Amino acid sequence: TGPLKDMDFSVQEGGGPRILHQFKLEPPAVSFRSSGEKAGIIDIEPRTGILYINGSLDWETKQVHKLQVESLDESGNRVKGPYAVTIYVEDINDNPPEFNQTKYYGVVRQNSRPGKPFLYVHATDRDDPTTPHAQLSYSILHHFPNPYEEMLFQIDNATGAISPSWKGSYYLDPQKQDSFILVVSVKDMAGTMTNAFTSSVDVIITVKESLWKAPPTIYITENSTQVHPVNISKVQSNEPGVIYGIFVKEEQPKLPFSISENGDIYVTRPLDREEKDTYTFFVVSKDNTGELVDKPLQIHVIVEDINDNPPVCQQDLTVIEVQENEKGGSNIGTVFATDMDEKDTLNSRLQFQIQSQEPEFPSNNLFYIQQDTGTLQLTGRSLSKRESAKYSLKVLVTDSKFKTICDVEVHVIDINDEIPIFKNSDHGSVTLAEDIPIGSVILEIEASDGDEPGTGSSLIIYQVKEGDPNNTFIIETDAETNRGFIKINKALDFETMPVYNLVINATNPEPLVEGVQYNSSSLTTLKVFVTNVDEPPAFLMPDYKTEVSEDIPVNTLVMTVKAHDPEGDSVRVSKIVLKDMQGKYAQYLACGKILFLQKSYLLVEEEVYSVEVVASELNNPAQKSKALLTLPLRDVNDNYPQIATDYPTFFCYPVSGGERTLIQATDADQQYFYSKFTFSLVDEMNARNNWEVSKFNATHAYLSPKHANFEEKVYHVPIILNDNGKPPLENKVNHKVSICKCSSENSCF
Repeated sequence: TGPLKDMDFSVQEGGGPRILHQFKLEPPAVSFRSSGEKAGIIDIEPRTGILYINGSLDWETKQVHKLQVESLDESGNRVKGPYAVTIYVEDINDNPPEFNQTKYYGVVRQNSRPGKPFLYVHATDRDDPTTPHAQLSYSILHHFPNPYEEMLFQIDNATGAISPSWKGSYYLDPQKQDSFILVVSVKDMAGTMTNAFTSSVDVIITVKESLWKAPPTIYITENSTQVHPVNISKVQSNEPGVIYGIFVKEEQPKLPFSISENGDIYVTRPLDREEKDTYTFFVVSKDNTGELVDKPLQIHVIVEDINDNPPVCQQDLTVIEVQENEKGGSNIGTVFATDMDEKDTLNSRLQFQIQSQEPEFPSNNLFYIQQDTGTLQLTGRSLSKRESAKYSLKVLVTDSKFKTICDVEVHVIDINDEIPIFKNSDHGSVTLAEDIPIGSVILEIEASDGDEPGTGSSLIIYQVKEGDPNNTFIIETDAETNRGFIKINKALDFETMPVYNLVINATNPEPLVEGVQYNSSSLTTLKVFVTNVDEPPAFLMPDYKTEVSEDIPVNTLVMTVKAHDPEGDSVRVSKIVLKDMQGKYAQYLACGKILFLQKSYLLVEEEVYSVEVVASELNNPAQKSKALLTLPLRDVNDNYPQIATDYPTFFCYPVSGGERTLIQATDADQQYFYSKFTFSLVDEMNARNNWEVSKFNATHAYLSPKHANFEEKVYHVPIILNDNGKPPLENKVNHKVSICKCSSENSCF
């Protein structure tokens, strides 16, 4: 209740009759009167002033009702007013959403981009759009058929856009399934309320073959005379308005291809198969943001050959040698030519023909060439060097369009029908000292050969045939003079071989003709006497190597070295020199035995120690030799782990708690003895109450204070380090830790 005045009311639609307000009469007013948008159900009781609704309001019909109310006296004259009474109708969710079509039809292409819409569904709701009553959410209720666990289609719940899913983009194939039915549902209340209204509709989708397909292999004839660019193929994306482009994976000169905005592919210039016979590139489609629309297509281009290359002689002049006794019909050589046109095609097929022969004596057809191979043969008789030592041939080489002349010379060479003959069948003897250097020439020998000079028939090769089982000697031939030089190939040894009885033969690299054989005229003998030279003693091995542990006990026998004298003289190992150690760690014992002298562990100052052992003759000490003894030292785990002191450990005062710093363990032993350190606090109450150690890695740990009640002073934290070696070594370290005031650079001052 209340006095008459301007008033606003909010009323939910529906709900039936109700009282909104009661206005109080103020004398001299005795009644009320209303006018305006009463819709036949809104009014005021004149005597009591009760404003009421006699029915149900409908938001969808009218959202606001505006009335005027005034008070009247006994005579019906206005006392107060009129005042504005406004009734706002509040919407309730009383309308289900409705699709704008009873069915939807859409077409999607195979391999379409996932998430790219090809169809929209649309629904409306008559409720207040500013409220959740009209906020709609779309979803796919059913999917017929659905051959996979995941749906092939998806829908945007806000816009109703239907697109292929990632699965659908890959698996949609009209050859397997060309149509689908989707049952699409729409809910109001944004789809979040269980009492929301729901409607559904069928969406019939037809799957069509992808337009985005690589064309078949493109064949382009080389050296085309057409005006370029020339259209050679076309591609088309499944989506309109894309931007086409070309790229290659490998870096190469500018590609002679282009693509238009419509997907037409062009060759931009004539191609040369001999320059490049195939091309492979990729065509892409992108949207206006530069994102790929379709998977790149691989394009293959093959350049087809035309006969545009003449035959080429492989050599400017082909020289063939023929022996005099070569029989008619024999293959004497081949004329080689090439053609740059495509292999194994008629364009590169070559045929050979003898065009001329000079001289034509004794016949103008002494030679025959096989038409398709270029193999040259004698026709029917052997050649004679006395008739002609050389023949010049002109060979015509042709393909289906071009021809070339190749020059050929046939040289008639003497047959090997003469054997080498030594001037002296016995070259006597030579005496050599056993220390003569390797490579020394000890004798020059010579044989003669009656065959044509400068050929394989007359070149003489000298070899030791008998008397040299170890190849101590070697004979080299001077090709210009046919002389042989006997040289020392291996060191002489009087004690092993004091005399050599050599039998030397002379042969030709060219085989002898049938019926001719080497005989004693091609043999000579030589006796070599070796004289003794006093040689120094020799060790059994030039180097000795023994690995020793650094904790080797005193007077341990390391090894025995032995030496002997080639002449059988007595040998003594007279002294040893331990390099850089002045004999400190080792000594020689009788019979070549080496002992260690150290009285404590060797320090691993060097990984390898070197010892020179000297052997000399008792009767001639100047004759001596040396051998090298190397002693690699094997480390043992004999050093206790320590905490590195490169950087001081400190915490800034006052300590707040939660700080920590890294400490590092080190060990002088080789790393495999301490690959993993263990850090722990000494089992003392003071240490464990104040400090904490936690592992960081194999060589570092965190040290941190456990509380904030530390004074500004130096503390010694007892830490136990274990190197986990073999055997493990453990060390207690009182690590110095400072609690100090820190500068702005976070360091103690």
